Amino acid sequence: MKFLDWYVKIAVGAFLVGGSMEFFMIKTGFYEKVTILESEKRTWENSLEAQAMREALNPWRNHDAEAKKNP
Repeated sequence: MKFLDWYVKIAVGAFLVGGSMEFFMIKTGFYEKVTILESEKRTWENSLEAQAMREALNPWRNHDAEAKKNP
């Protein structure tokens, strides 16, 4: 292959950049912070307040389902 050395250099460079990004995220505690934020988001989305807000913002969401039930 004519350009094999070029592809190997690009692959090695990409591997080094990706590895250094992962190392940085591990050292700064990025994954722990994201896990906590996602947990808080899911907890809030399942709360009664969030459900009431969704219903208030889109009252027609279940209108079609109710219309099919009551012909």
